[in-house]
Amino acid sequence: MDPIYEKGQGAAVALAEAATVRPARSGDLDAILAIRNDAIENSTALWTDTLQTPAEGAAWLAAFLDKGAAFVAEHAGEIVGFGVYAPWRTLEGFRHSAENSVYVRTDRHGLGVGSALLDVLITSARAAGYHVMIADIESGNAASIRLHERFGFQDVGTVREVGIKFGRWLDLTIMRLAL
Repeated sequence: MDPIYEKGQGAAVALAEAATVRPARSGDLDAILAIRNDAIENSTALWTDTLQTPAEGAAWLAAFLDKGAAFVAEHAGEIVGFGVYAPWRTLEGFRHSAENSVYVRTDRHGLGVGSALLDVLITSARAAGYHVMIADIESGNAASIRLHERFGFQDVGTVREVGIKFGRWLDLTIMRLAL
């Protein structure tokens, strides 16, 4: 049985009405892929126009599962969000810095799901020995910026016009949390 994380026990999850967070499993791929591909199609959260195939999604997810760095949020028996963390950069000098990604199904925005996931990601990355967590956020994503600020992330800068999607240039806000 997978552990269920509860607020106040060091690895959290959410308000009971929002979701319960647990480690992701390979069987969660379809729900994760649906959320991920929706973000690709309809938002600037992921800077790609190419939807992820089931085979690509399985390989992508497996890399996180092998490290225990993927979590899902469930509500009423459905996956309503997912979060992952990974090394921020591949060079060994960055080995103690992780980057997080949190995605919530659009019909569950604003209900605490993102908070539940981010809380668990921070706790898990800290337990895994990371020293800093980075969030690279499209600068227009005010909800994600506010979410990270609530957890103590500090804005360390914005890189202007480094991405493009939907025919417009995108700025990248970089946020940092010491773990």
